[in-house]
Amino acid sequence: MSINPSKVTVRKGPGLDYSKVKVTKTFQSQILQKRNGWLKVRLANNKTAWVPSWQAENTVAKTAATKLSNATIVIDAGHGGNDSGALYDESETSSYYMEKTYTLKLAKLVAKELRARGARVILTRDNDRYVDLKSRPETAESIHSDAFISFHFDSSPYANEGTGVTTYYYHKGNNSKKLASAINSQFNNLPLRNNGVDFSDFLVLRDNTRPAILCEMGYINTDQDFKQITSSTYRTKVAKDIVNGLDKYFKEVN
Repeated sequence: MSINPSKVTVRKGPGLDYSKVKVTKTFQSQILQKRNGWLKVRLANNKTAWVPSWQAENTVAKTAATKLSNATIVIDAGHGGNDSGALYDESETSSYYMEKTYTLKLAKLVAKELRARGARVILTRDNDRYVDLKSRPETAESIHSDAFISFHFDSSPYANEGTGVTTYYYHKGNNSKKLASAINSQFNNLPLRNNGVDFSDFLVLRDNTRPAILCEMGYINTDQDFKQITSSTYRTKVAKDIVNGLDKYFKEVN
């Protein structure tokens, strides 16, 4: 593969939060490894680096996907690294009680399900790393994604006060609301109450011109919700619901 640094961003690791590597000349490299939309390559100085596949391979479709199997989808696991997100209990310090742990577990599971259906999936993070908030919608923008889904778990001011799942959108004119409705309609059979679809001014949605939603999949500081959040059975049900919702969405908008 020929990599032109004026067109492709070279980074130290497979993610937008890794620092850039200064490369001044086009170089040739074999692909050493593929990881969640990133390609590991060897530089001219024999060191290795990573480049985003959507730039290097130039495979992004110029027209919107007409079905799930040819869609490009960005899955965003909320928080990460030194940003724990909400906590089951403010006194707990173990990652077991942190929102960031379960957003990542759910995001990776959804990505696996989507790839099995033929979709092209980009994860904004694939491990416990901090990712700048602005870079998350920028990922969707840069690859002209057909859908952007951000996963979070809610929290209420007092423990055991809130419950249920909510699907948020910001833009109305770019199919975000339709995406939210299609996916949320699949949540009626979850063991937690479906609070429906709502508008919210989250940055990852507001700064995103692609169809984008944010899914709050339970209240982490409510005992009954936390029991589900930590359950692999629950996350598997959610993942299948997300895939079915996306399938429904592409059928509705095409």
